[in-house]
Amino acid sequence: MTGFDQHLTIVTKRLVLRPFGPHDADRVRGIIESGARFLPPGAPGHVAGVAQWLSYGVHDLWRSGQGIHLAMVSEGVIVGAISLFKTMWNAGTAEVGYGVHPAHRGRGHATEALMGLTEWMLTKGGLRRVELRANLDNASSLRVAEKAGYTREGLLRGGGFEDDGPHDLVVFGMLARDLAIGPPTISGRGFGTGVRLESERLILRPFTGSDARDVFAAVDGDPEINHWMPWAEGYDLQRAYDWCTRYAHADSVSGVHFAIEPKDGGRFAGSAGVQRADWERGDVEIGYWISPWARRQGVALEATRAVATFLMMRGFHRVTLLIAVGNHASQAVARKAGFIQEGVLRRALHVSGGLSDALLFSLLKGETA
Repeated sequence: MTGFDQHLTIVTKRLVLRPFGPHDADRVRGIIESGARFLPPGAPGHVAGVAQWLSYGVHDLWRSGQGIHLAMVSEGVIVGAISLFKTMWNAGTAEVGYGVHPAHRGRGHATEALMGLTEWMLTKGGLRRVELRANLDNASSLRVAEKAGYTREGLLRGGGFEDDGPHDLVVFGMLARDLAIGPPTISGRGFGTGVRLESERLILRPFTGSDARDVFAAVDGDPEINHWMPWAEGYDLQRAYDWCTRYAHADSVSGVHFAIEPKDGGRFAGSAGVQRADWERGDVEIGYWISPWARRQGVALEATRAVATFLMMRGFHRVTLLIAVGNHASQAVARKAGFIQEGVLRRALHVSGGLSDALLFSLLKGETA
């Protein structure tokens, strides 16, 4: 391959990444009139230049064979743009950059687009390395790179220049092999600290001490949690605080634990966790529990899909769920999330009153989460 498909289109969970075209004229005019600045370099500063740019200018990069500009489209709205450039086909490398409309920031669009485009280019696109550079003082861009699984590689002092002068640039990289084994962390293979995920309605983030009261309120006296989760017996506020501040952060190599928070500012909705991560085999187990006040709202399903997608992007090819035979609600979540029931593990789970047989569910990479 020595160039990009003129009609390259990548579909992710919420976005369509596709080239700009004349049919975007009204949308781009509205963006320019609003004063929002996120379109690719070379975009016109006045509506009079929109037609020319959409017909020719935005495609100059593609014609050069060195890259392509793609619109991030969500439900017919252009919410951002993402570009590949400085592509060296003989070396198999390229650089990626993106921008999101100010009105659509904070919803995970940049991370989702970056993950989608990167995976496509490192598999079907034929590249072996994609590089991302972000201003050291641009905390949001640094988080996007980290959430997308990029490895922080170094610092270019004064490597960037903007209206206010030079900026230091952080260099991130993703290699094709990272999709298979997951990028390294300081402790070797692992999840690191501070991992945050976003879905349509949820934020999955590290636990903090401020979650302790809601964790205790969710567990205390709830018949569902107390029946299926043996650790809930005798639960008190101190144990909740210890979990939120210590134990939930104790193992970042074989597991990671997320507090589930609604994006609309609602109350703590539960927990989703990763455990028994086998980085060599690419096999990992997940689990979840939902606060009583957040049940029957699709929270478990959405959180499960978000965690499974994250794990696949980190290189795992098999994600499993182990669910007690009598826990029909949890089994329904697994099936809706695309997991396949494989068999029964006899007396494999502790529940209230003793040991229970467990159904083993799995989701393989390439299957829909």
